[in-house]
Amino acid sequence: MKHRVILTDIEGTTSSISFVKDVLFPYARRQLPEFVRMHGNEPEVRRWLDAAAIDAGGVCTDDTLIEVLQGWIDTDYKHTALKALQGMIWIAGYAGGDYQAHIYPDAAEALRRWHDQGHALYVFSSGSVPAQKLLFGHTTAGDLTPLFSGYFDTEIGGKREATSYRRILQAIDQPAGDVIFLSDVVEELDAAREAGMGTVLLDRPEDYPQPRTDDAAHGHKRVHSFDQIDP
Repeated sequence: MKHRVILTDIEGTTSSISFVKDVLFPYARRQLPEFVRMHGNEPEVRRWLDAAAIDAGGVCTDDTLIEVLQGWIDTDYKHTALKALQGMIWIAGYAGGDYQAHIYPDAAEALRRWHDQGHALYVFSSGSVPAQKLLFGHTTAGDLTPLFSGYFDTEIGGKREATSYRRILQAIDQPAGDVIFLSDVVEELDAAREAGMGTVLLDRPEDYPQPRTDDAAHGHKRVHSFDQIDP
């Protein structure tokens, strides 16, 4: 076993980019006004609303803040507070059967196989940890949450910063050489490699019609699916 631990991204890696952009983001955008009005005074919701307001320049009304948050959704601004609020909204969508989370069949099969082989599986995504658990708990391939040993989001740091991967290594108490990171974003893989991890670039034709080859891959092993990965 070359790498005992497998750390994986979600969007563009285990799951299609279109599911997040075309299903989850629009759902959160539509539901956001009612969600804030219904739950804005609950401590956990207010914590994240206040955090977003501070970073938005001290926005004072919730109606104005809703517009700011919707603008962040439109531009895919990866703000930790927005991700936390989106995750809370998505709970209702999954519970109500409004959608199931997309997962590539090759990813579901490989994750199950690697788990059975004794690999420890972790997730590092820009989506909040609760949102990650919701997604893997409601996939088209069933509930995959029992496969994972832990989850990390941007509260631990940015995905393009080597420090974040070093913090993950510290949190899981594993040497860098035992960990391989899977992602569709070259800059994230650069950061993980700087921290000493192994790396694999997912270059799925469904998500990236223009292949990232040669210099564009930054020297990372490049595959089309999880079937080609031998951790």
